[in-house]
Amino acid sequence: MSDPATWDLSRTALLTIDLQNDFLHPEGAYGRAGQGADSIAALPKRIAPLARALQARGGRFFSAQFTLVPDKDGEPLIAPHLKQLRPFLGKGDFAPGSFGHTLVDTLQPADFVIEKVAYSAFYQTRLEYLMRAVGIEHLIVGGIVTNGGVASTLRDAHLRNIETVMLTDGCAAFKQDVHEATILSLGTVTHQMTCEDALAWVGGVS
Repeated sequence: MSDPATWDLSRTALLTIDLQNDFLHPEGAYGRAGQGADSIAALPKRIAPLARALQARGGRFFSAQFTLVPDKDGEPLIAPHLKQLRPFLGKGDFAPGSFGHTLVDTLQPADFVIEKVAYSAFYQTRLEYLMRAVGIEHLIVGGIVTNGGVASTLRDAHLRNIETVMLTDGCAAFKQDVHEATILSLGTVTHQMTCEDALAWVGGVS
């Protein structure tokens, strides 16, 4: 893997996974159901300076947002395993264009929003098309959850020979031991650094 210090930042994008109101806002689907974690709530404020710094250097900010597509009766199309895991999900949750589906205010604006229907931001989405269209070659990845969408996206990028940096404190899981184990397991497929170190790199601070 090439040293990120050699990357052209104008060909680098920050990619956040699932940092949207239905996961993080108190009035979102998970908030109303009492599902959350302090480690997850802290992410947007930690990542936002990096997003602005990278955009200022000519890079891009992609926001991948989990999506439940409504059927003709308005009921969301939910995979059986997810419905069993999160029985509180219902009409309007994670629906395209809704408040809950939207990127949290702290991270606005993103350059592009990618609707995703599974864990990986690459699976049946327009992410690769957008990367090619605007000349992005490298990704800096953070978001939720570490062992779900973040891990799946990083592994998919590795399979596509797309080099990545994983933000070790820019992602989180509902359990800290799961988060830490996932970081350890991904050490062979991605570079890893803290948000502070990434901001110093992107912002040109020595």
